[in-house]
Amino acid sequence: MNKRIVITGVGVVASNGIGKEAFWGALEKGETGIKEVSLFDTSKMTTKLAGEIKGFDAKVYLGEKGLRLLDRSTKLVNVASKLALDDAGFVVTEENTDEVGVVLGTTLGSVWSISEFDKQALIEGPRYVNPALFPNTVINSPASQVSIRFGIKGFNTTIATGFTSSFDALKYACDFIQWDRAKAVLAGGVEELCIQTYLGFYKLKFLAGSKDEPGVELSCPFDKRRNGIVFGEGSVMVLIEDLESAKARGARIYAEIRSIGYAFDPFRVNKYNRRGPGIRKALAEALAEAELMPKDINYISANANSTKEADLIETEAIKDVFGDASAKIPVSSIKSQVGETFSASGAMQMAAGVGSLERKFIPATLNYMEKDENCNLDYVPNKSRKAELKNILLSCFGPSGVSNCVILSKYGI
Repeated sequence: MNKRIVITGVGVVASNGIGKEAFWGALEKGETGIKEVSLFDTSKMTTKLAGEIKGFDAKVYLGEKGLRLLDRSTKLVNVASKLALDDAGFVVTEENTDEVGVVLGTTLGSVWSISEFDKQALIEGPRYVNPALFPNTVINSPASQVSIRFGIKGFNTTIATGFTSSFDALKYACDFIQWDRAKAVLAGGVEELCIQTYLGFYKLKFLAGSKDEPGVELSCPFDKRRNGIVFGEGSVMVLIEDLESAKARGARIYAEIRSIGYAFDPFRVNKYNRRGPGIRKALAEALAEAELMPKDINYISANANSTKEADLIETEAIKDVFGDASAKIPVSSIKSQVGETFSASGAMQMAAGVGSLERKFIPATLNYMEKDENCNLDYVPNKSRKAELKNILLSCFGPSGVSNCVILSKYGI
């Protein structure tokens, strides 16, 4: 990257805390947001858990106006966006609005709205559906509502690439700043918990405890007992700016985005390539672009989502790319605390990574009890760890071929 790009605001709405301080505090204490689902009935399923945001009320953060017709995804991302802007002390004005953009990663964000709209059309007939609810069915509606609410006129983009959507959104946002098409961008991701998405993962037997012979329903990355994800919801938006613009307005700078490594491995849809060429390439590219050596990375925030294949692929990729240094680098997964938030997962890791740099700690991998002899790195089991961190790597990939790795550095090193 030619321009230095920094993070100046963090907005988090997660199952284990709303707002950066609550989120970071929960990660440091090892407080999980995974609990029994209350948004819908799971009595006919073998799975009961999710990273659900209990008692979420957007009015507390956004006021009463303009919320009545918005769906849950849109409310989540609007709250995260407000928290990020407030945290950055950034005010969108008529003078700067054309230099501000929004990029949101979401793939399933409109599934509930589409399903409910279609259900009403089938029951009542298409002539009797509420037309005011139709905008929620469009995948770019949540991002558009962010721009509408906060008066952002620069550009507005939605990225839907599955598990890596929010890191792809970050890359898109960084490119706009590099090309002098924006000075500041709200970037991140959102996914909501609803029966439609939950049931989809359940039917695919991707959820822990959903197999023909259900095992323990638990998010336990790298653990020998792992047998699938626990689904989670949430939204994270960060405000990124070019360094000179941030300094000119006297902004507090949390971290610098040193590099983003990307790879696409066209293997098969919804099936991991056991050899893991994509994540290996993304890891190596992130290091090369940042001009860092493996020993310079102090912590790896892993993609690990408690699936048999993915956690093993990631472990082997880290050992391959980092060589002897891999044995000395702590690796942990926050998905043991918030679940697999799909398109929002990279953004969740980014918010957690900023907290790690700020508070000097490494989040734990919860529920790590039985060692898998093939997964043998330092996974920071069950209790967070104090650490001086300069460079951290965030890893994200999915079974459809996309891999993304981001390196964040403490500003000023």
